Amino acid sequence: MSDTTTTRTIDRLLFGDNQFFGVNHMSEEKARAQQIRFQDLDAIMHVLDDAYNEGVTTFMCTTHDRIAEVCDRVSANPDRYPDMRFFPCMPYAHKYANAITDEGLLGAIRRFLPEEGLLDSIARGTSSLARKDIEGITTLLIDAEMKMFANVSTPVIWLQNVVVDLLSGLGFTEAFRIFADHVKTRYGAEPGFITMNLPRTLDELERAGVENPLVCSNINKLGFRMSGGVDSYLDALGKRPFRAVAMSVMASGAIPAREAIEWVCALPNLEAIVFGASSRGNIAATVRLVDEYWQDR
Repeated sequence: MSDTTTTRTIDRLLFGDNQFFGVNHMSEEKARAQQIRFQDLDAIMHVLDDAYNEGVTTFMCTTHDRIAEVCDRVSANPDRYPDMRFFPCMPYAHKYANAITDEGLLGAIRRFLPEEGLLDSIARGTSSLARKDIEGITTLLIDAEMKMFANVSTPVIWLQNVVVDLLSGLGFTEAFRIFADHVKTRYGAEPGFITMNLPRTLDELERAGVENPLVCSNINKLGFRMSGGVDSYLDALGKRPFRAVAMSVMASGAIPAREAIEWVCALPNLEAIVFGASSRGNIAATVRLVDEYWQDR
């Protein structure tokens, strides 16, 4: 089935959440310090407020349990966050493993399924298991992940690289179509795909019939965590029909910010940049650099 959805315009700067959950690809010490700092919701909200005040109003986040608290805070204060949008990235595998350990399988199912669709979800899940129907199971899991975002705006929903790259490696491209169709029909959102191997994922999305896809991958001049190398990514950016969202543009700090942003903003086919920061100064500096180098796109 082809994707004929009209292309959405997304903000050119998206704010990520790695810093809130102790993810740093260069420094374990810094990751631990950030994890401790952001144990308190107010600390997370303070940084999100800084980003929002700098005009970065889209939060591209995992479905970590703590994000549910952020959603609740935002939905409870609509006057403070009239333009706040969330781009959920799913699944968050540790969440399921921990829930099953703590609450058992049935407890975990009750915890994650959307209440309004519980009976429908159970019916889908039961029939899916009986028929080995992957589509039913997949949509069931998507709905479980989306439960926490019920009261906030989610115009784009992403499939995480851990799943995208696994499915790509297995050649199970039909799952990409299932994800894309369900995200569009149930949530009125645009599907996005995160990958560590951009050229291969574009091939698989093309086979699945997902046209002009929104794809997020590491894009930086050092080739940091870019499977296949910089040249293959540049070739894809110049020739392939897709919309690129660049992450790790500074290669976790290995490239100076100005150099990194000047380079990535000159690339063709760039839809947006996702970045993380933990201070208003760094957020403001990134905003200024993108304003300087992202000209007439």
